[in-house]
Amino acid sequence: MTARVQTGGGMSTRVRISVALAVWGLLYSAYRAYYALGGTAGMFGTPVSQTQWLAINAVGAGILLVAAVLPPATLPLWRHRSGRRAMLALCWVAAVGCVMHALVDSVQRALSLAGLLHIELPFWRTLDRRTADLQDLLFNEPWFLIEGLLWAALALTSLDAGTQRRRWLAGAGIAVAVLTAIGLLSATGVIGTFIVG
Repeated sequence: MTARVQTGGGMSTRVRISVALAVWGLLYSAYRAYYALGGTAGMFGTPVSQTQWLAINAVGAGILLVAAVLPPATLPLWRHRSGRRAMLALCWVAAVGCVMHALVDSVQRALSLAGLLHIELPFWRTLDRRTADLQDLLFNEPWFLIEGLLWAALALTSLDAGTQRRRWLAGAGIAVAVLTAIGLLSATGVIGTFIVG
């Protein structure tokens, strides 16, 4: 099933999801840009290096800006067979990566809040761990989860309701489960360090 622009000036589902991804990405990019420009509201500690903190946030804001512009900018690719394949692959990687990131980090932060896991954060000179955990758990990780689900929804606009959709969703679900398990085993020290997001 392929979403098409509706008559009467309406937008297709694909366009609406692409716009939602753009807005969602711009919001998080603005959050990172605020810190890149020296903002301090909501800080939960003092970084070891202010210069490095500004640079990390500037790079993060730039990456998020590209991620925000990408869905609307690539809308024409969906019309071509090879472009559609590339976009389905991109959606799969983005969906799996974002959802896995949200799940792993959410569990880590919940374990940290419960006192069951100590998360090493060497970048910070001083740190309010509870505030850091809550900010990540209630703000950062929900952003990643919604971002991942939006990328999945974008892919589903070009997959028929039968086998294609089931295969795409099964592959994404298995990848999220495996990568989340590896991430949590690594984070809890059961296996060696394995950075997944």
